[in-house]
Amino acid sequence: MNAPTGFRLDIVAPTVLAVNGVLDFGTAAAALAAMRAALDGEVAQLDLAGVSHCDSAGLACVLAAAAEANRRGRPLRVVGMPASMQALAQVCEVDTLLA
Repeated sequence: MNAPTGFRLDIVAPTVLAVNGVLDFGTAAAALAAMRAALDGEVAQLDLAGVSHCDSAGLACVLAAAAEANRRGRPLRVVGMPASMQALAQVCEVDTLLA
């Protein structure tokens, strides 16, 4: 799934959704909509290794996608979070929600 706004989502395995590019204020809404649509399938893992930049809006996007998956009864495992995104999650005290 390509988006012209600086991020890309790829289903790299039947249950793995890879996020690539920028997750920030400018891309978060479109990214969340795309992630929610992908959750209609069998996605069980969100791979963030390809995220090149993330701000608090991008982090909120990932948290919202994880919460949506939980509401649907299919927890979403978040993997490959870049160090800068991990640091932001720690500062915001939400790191345990994505562990």
